[in-house]
Amino acid sequence: MSADGEMDLNACDREPIHVPGSIQPHGLMLVADPESLRVIQGAGRLAETFGEDWLGADCAVLLGEAAAEAVRAGPKAAARITTPDGAVWDLSSHQAGSRLVIELEPEEDDAARFGLLQTLERAAAGFEAAQDLGGLCRRAAREFRALTGYDHVMVYRFLEEGAGQVLGEDRAEGRRSFLNHRFPATDIPKQARALYVRNLVRVIPDADYRPAPLEPALNDGPLDMSDSVLRSVSPIHLQYLQNMGVAASASVSIIKDGELWGLIACHNATPRLIGTERRIACRALAAGLARQIKSREDTDAYRERVRLRTHEDSIVELLLREGSLDEALSRHASEIRRMLDGDGVAVLRSGEVVTEGVTPSADEIKRLAKWIPGQGRRPVFHTRRLGERFELPADQAAVSAGVLAITLAAGDPWMVMWFRAEEVETVEWAGNPHKNTDGDGSPLTPRSSFDAWRETVRGRSRPWTMPETEAASRLLVAVTDVWQTRRIRDLNRELLDNIEQKEALIEQREFLLGEINHRVQNSLQLVSSFLGLQARETEDGPATLAIEEARRRIAAVSLVHRRLYRSDQVESVDAARYIDELLDELIGSFGEDWRRHITRDLDPVLLPNDRAISLGLILTELVINTNKYAYGGDAGPLRISLGESGANMRLTVTDSGVGRDGAVKGFGSRFVDALVKQLGGELDYSDNAPGSRAVFTAPVQ
Repeated sequence: MSADGEMDLNACDREPIHVPGSIQPHGLMLVADPESLRVIQGAGRLAETFGEDWLGADCAVLLGEAAAEAVRAGPKAAARITTPDGAVWDLSSHQAGSRLVIELEPEEDDAARFGLLQTLERAAAGFEAAQDLGGLCRRAAREFRALTGYDHVMVYRFLEEGAGQVLGEDRAEGRRSFLNHRFPATDIPKQARALYVRNLVRVIPDADYRPAPLEPALNDGPLDMSDSVLRSVSPIHLQYLQNMGVAASASVSIIKDGELWGLIACHNATPRLIGTERRIACRALAAGLARQIKSREDTDAYRERVRLRTHEDSIVELLLREGSLDEALSRHASEIRRMLDGDGVAVLRSGEVVTEGVTPSADEIKRLAKWIPGQGRRPVFHTRRLGERFELPADQAAVSAGVLAITLAAGDPWMVMWFRAEEVETVEWAGNPHKNTDGDGSPLTPRSSFDAWRETVRGRSRPWTMPETEAASRLLVAVTDVWQTRRIRDLNRELLDNIEQKEALIEQREFLLGEINHRVQNSLQLVSSFLGLQARETEDGPATLAIEEARRRIAAVSLVHRRLYRSDQVESVDAARYIDELLDELIGSFGEDWRRHITRDLDPVLLPNDRAISLGLILTELVINTNKYAYGGDAGPLRISLGESGANMRLTVTDSGVGRDGAVKGFGSRFVDALVKQLGGELDYSDNAPGSRAVFTAPVQ
């Protein structure tokens, strides 16, 4: 906590919420040895339920032979049992490290479960009928309230910087509305958001409960309860709920494209428990909602791309009809400004500035043009907070809070800049996001006020959308093509008597490109062949494996080079097609047995060629590691997924092998770490139960 009472977000993120050492007392937990099924630890009213001798007992004795067989058969068992005291429980189990965790929750009565399928069917139809995202979220709040019985349900979406906003709600009379209110990122720390991805439904039947501790304490460290349904909740969160007037809560995760899009937040003024089957229904309904959200967002993006394509075609047609390209860009600045919905546009070439709409002064535009190239070698530069990175005079900062620029030629310089004026926004928060205590200075204290608090946000423009940045990139290519076409046409007019010579030069250029490609491919093939000869002369062992891995890396680079030569886009590669061909080559080197085991789920992602090469090398190493460590050199199930989320690409490699325990940190791992760092990305490993999942995310540009 800082001196002025602001929440220390890093301190919140460090709270060990996954190892609370206790459970919520409405259920029971048995921790057993997975081999013998002997109980080594437990929590809850175990003595009242099973008798005083529960510790060390066989699970078959406590739970019944049928339940014990279900637990023994798989890591995620589910059953319904009746304990000696006559109570009926829903049983679930999972593996947590070297321990087997068995959880028992009270069975939900038949009357409460009646009609779940009809509720889901009606809700799905309602989602289909919603006209827009707002209507969909409002409908979702109503359906989840009907499904769960809570008196206040909100659909909560995470925003760019971790804060959240309530997009839809349904509440009982007398309950306070939070519709359209925002909640600061400190309310749901980073590690809590990570658990929401793992645990899709989280229930707190009574926020005023007393935790039931795990007993006895074991010497091999605390139990990781990340996947536990009964896991005790952070005292900070419980106090937060009580400060909010909430006695019971449930959170249902909305997962879109593998990431946490938002939550269904369910609150109740009195304690309330929902059973296993109702939680399963909540997961199913949330999955349907996520599909509808993705469909609507994809549709909106498609419509925006179609609109922008129409503008692009119109502008290119105008440029083709004009004489001088410089004059054409200046004469049609108004159309160019409207294409990206700018408040102003500036065309700068050779020190001359032409503007249209509301822009900074010519001198400031020239100064900005010198600054932009130093912000990274990207074809399109954009920001909605220019004032935080580039200082403009006070009287001009408001008209250029946002800028998007394309560089047609760096030498002149020749640039086109779109400007967006400051959009002063009044944000309504559920409580002051900058103050989280009543001033007592105690660490990690939840805020106690949720009164509406308005904040005026300045210095930001409307955001530049991904379709808009894509359109700017395409316009850059189109203008460059027009410029090159115009130059060729002018040369043809001046050199009609040298047409044959020009054709010969063009043919020579194509021949040289082909020869260069041929020689590069021959060089790569020669290196690969030398490595193959070395492998045959080397006895089987680590050296042979290292040589084969080197050959596969060379194949990955060679494949990108071939795709670049065959493609019209010499600066970029369709990563989906590239990975598809790369997997075919890897299968050829591993053996055809792998072909029937590999599943591919590849969405088109356009990458710069240098990033595509690095991505191919990362994938090659991950597949090599799977072959080497997950399956010991044999073929086995392997799923490769590629997609795009926001401005990031996402590559997932999932196997069903022995996991990462046997993986060795060798050259390949260090090589991958270096590539991941070079791309500015992250590579995370998780348990696939069985096997492991590697998820690599990095910016597309």
